Amino acid sequence: MKKILKEFQDFALKGNMIDLAVGVIIGGAFNGLVSSLVENVIMPVLSLFVGKLDFSNMFIAMNGEKYATLAQAKEVTSTLAYGQFLTEVINFVIMAFVVFIVVRQLNALYKKPAEPAAAPHVKVCPFCKSTIDLDATRCPHCTSELPAEETEAEAVQEAAASAE
Repeated sequence: MKKILKEFQDFALKGNMIDLAVGVIIGGAFNGLVSSLVENVIMPVLSLFVGKLDFSNMFIAMNGEKYATLAQAKEVTSTLAYGQFLTEVINFVIMAFVVFIVVRQLNALYKKPAEPAAAPHVKVCPFCKSTIDLDATRCPHCTSELPAEETEAEAVQEAAASAE
């Protein structure tokens, strides 16, 4: 039993799980914010363009009767409240768009740093000034023998050997 409790503690206290919990809490608050935006700002403006429609009272009573409001219809029979569904679809589209914008901006802030330039693989021939491979011992253009260049590692080894 102690082993199971220890495994659960390790699982519950992982950073990813805590980050997820914080994300869910913020997401819930964000959902309320977007719902309010849709219901109180966007839907009234949208209703102006489509003839002052109130999507929350768009429904079909399943018994075929006509009712003035959704609340009255729900008291008597089951209803198909497609207006509320439309409101939720609009909420979702707005929320998805806002999340897209936020993630896009965060990605722009956290651009990956440019990769450092790779070490050169070429050198310049001291005689004809053409570029040649770094490991070349003879220039393929002028056929001159190239002086042996000491690499940094060889220089460190020689310095260490002479210090002894």
